[in-house]
Amino acid sequence: MEYKVVITSNAEEDLDSFIDYLVNEKGSIQAAKNVIEDFADTVHCLATVANNLKLCDDPRLKKLGYRRINFLRHRYFMMYRIVEDKAIVDNIFHSLQDYESHMLG
Repeated sequence: MEYKVVITSNAEEDLDSFIDYLVNEKGSIQAAKNVIEDFADTVHCLATVANNLKLCDDPRLKKLGYRRINFLRHRYFMMYRIVEDKAIVDNIFHSLQDYESHMLG
């Protein structure tokens, strides 16, 4: 089954902040382009594998139906949930972030 991937405004803001950091703090437009390309590739992948990835280990996130998909080539990941035929991406995090506190806080 193919899912329609919905990127919420929160997830868009998360991605924008990572891109802004790469461009304005690190001065690397190429790195920002690479992350954007990786994001698009990961969204495409998510459309076909959304239901195959396991629910989060954290019992509270599991109860809310959250799953995680890692970017294919970078240390970012998306937190998403499945509602009918949609994979809804609520947030995007860097692997070093405390995402559980953010999601449950």
